[in-house]
Amino acid sequence: MPASAKTAKAESGETKGPTGSQTLLRGLDLIDEVADRPIALAELAERLGLTRSTTHRLASALIDRRFLIFTPRQGYRLGPKLLELGFLAQQQADVVQIGRDHIEALAAASEDTVHLGVRDGDKALYLDKIPGRRRVDISSRVGDRQPMTSTGLGKALMLDDDARAWGQRFEEERGGDPKAPDYAIWLERMRGYVGLGCAFDLEENEDQIRCVAAPIRDASGRIVAAISVSSAAQYMSDDRMTALTGEVLGTAHAISRDLGWREKEGR
Repeated sequence: MPASAKTAKAESGETKGPTGSQTLLRGLDLIDEVADRPIALAELAERLGLTRSTTHRLASALIDRRFLIFTPRQGYRLGPKLLELGFLAQQQADVVQIGRDHIEALAAASEDTVHLGVRDGDKALYLDKIPGRRRVDISSRVGDRQPMTSTGLGKALMLDDDARAWGQRFEEERGGDPKAPDYAIWLERMRGYVGLGCAFDLEENEDQIRCVAAPIRDASGRIVAAISVSSAAQYMSDDRMTALTGEVLGTAHAISRDLGWREKEGR
């Protein structure tokens, strides 16, 4: 073992016996390591920087409490207790309450109106609204149900849908509307939004109002809500909308992480 590793172990307290808080943190680190796939004892000990005997003791304690399961020839994996706790956490998660501080901060930073909403059948349901500091009248209200295909929020909620679902929703909402954009143009934009990870409203739902929106995901990766930053077109040039994309995505990702979402590498 390298001297630096021995020094780190000595400093961490392993040679003297870990304290209660150290044991807790090591147990949590162990659970994190097996989150993606089953891991054998030797690899797990190496990843944690602990001896096999210490790693085995920690894992055995977690097995006793049903946080882990051991499968011969595969190794340690997550246990049923975590499924139970995950279900309870999901039941207790209130996206409006969890998202409130985040969208208040976004509204303060952007000085524009921020909405949070969910999919409600075939509409986007607005659950929260933080007014901006600019003197811009945006007609939306909490409890409003708005079209999916013309609002930024609605488009963000549809980013995981396939083209067939998009076409059906577009036809039901905007078929025959002379003010609606050509479907081919709208479809091309939606495909671009998927790659971008967020969606725009280019004065499609309300005259002179533009917005940037991004989806919120839960622990399963499913889109469960969305947020948007809305303002008058005079404050929402193409360049500013592009610049806002990072802020809106960052806020949506922060709320998603609070709901248990884990960003995949490369995304």
